[in-house]
Amino acid sequence: MNINGYEIKPFANLQGANLWGANLQGANLRVANLQGANLEGADLWSANLQGAKLRGADLRYANLQGANLEGANVTGTILEKKEVLQDDKDLKIKELEEENEKLKSTLKSLKALLDT
Repeated sequence: MNINGYEIKPFANLQGANLWGANLQGANLRVANLQGANLEGADLWSANLQGAKLRGADLRYANLQGANLEGANVTGTILEKKEVLQDDKDLKIKELEEENEKLKSTLKSLKALLDT
């Protein structure tokens, strides 16, 4: 299999390869060198990545469902942008603050009813 000029096969040297959004469903990349590769949005469904070197690879939004990662080196892989996580965190904080304000208003109303 050849994708974006890269030969996809076991033991392939794909260090730094740009495989952004590539369809790698069922690909056999056993013991492949994918260090620093851009696999953002790649479809790795049921791919064999057993023993692959994924150190520093960008796997944001990649589909890894059913992929075999047994023995793979995933140290330093990028799975999600920090900005996205920060945005999600900020959104959750805002939702909790809004919920807190609603609860305060309800409590205030209940207290007023009890005081009458």
